[in-house]
Amino acid sequence: MMGYVLAWAGLHEEKHVTFLPAYGAEVRGGTANCTVVISDEEIASPVASSPEYVVAMNYPSVLKYENMIKSGGTMFLNSDLIQHRPKRADIEVVNVPANSLAHELGNDRSLNMVMLGAAVGVTGIVSREAVFRAIETVLEGKKPIIIKMNQDACAKGAAFIAEKTSECCCQA
Repeated sequence: MMGYVLAWAGLHEEKHVTFLPAYGAEVRGGTANCTVVISDEEIASPVASSPEYVVAMNYPSVLKYENMIKSGGTMFLNSDLIQHRPKRADIEVVNVPANSLAHELGNDRSLNMVMLGAAVGVTGIVSREAVFRAIETVLEGKKPIIIKMNQDACAKGAAFIAEKTSECCCQA
């Protein structure tokens, strides 16, 4: 759902978007993934062999995707489940305690939206408003409380990043 919402957010901002999910046997407990490409220009291929950003929700995903990130890219880690830092020194690592933040909201299942909010907060690839609209689009027909819960989770992830960033600036 994280990738699908991100793709819709790009569409809401009238950007070029590709969304390539990978489902299958991996979905239950493995390293299911999707590739989302968002650009101001036409996209030649939906395959991102060297992505700029990777979101890893578990340690097997770190192992599988760490070496794919382009040099200077960013890997977002769900630090509640991933204790080992990637070995590469040429990428930025952003630790987000997604499980804990979702739990604080009273909805453990919203950790993917927490992580999306954090990733958008760091990258600025789409606006928060576009993500909120995308959540409404993706969850159209669902109870309004479900939509709000996901938007709140996204805002919680963005707020975590904003707080973390202000702490870094204040320490300088």
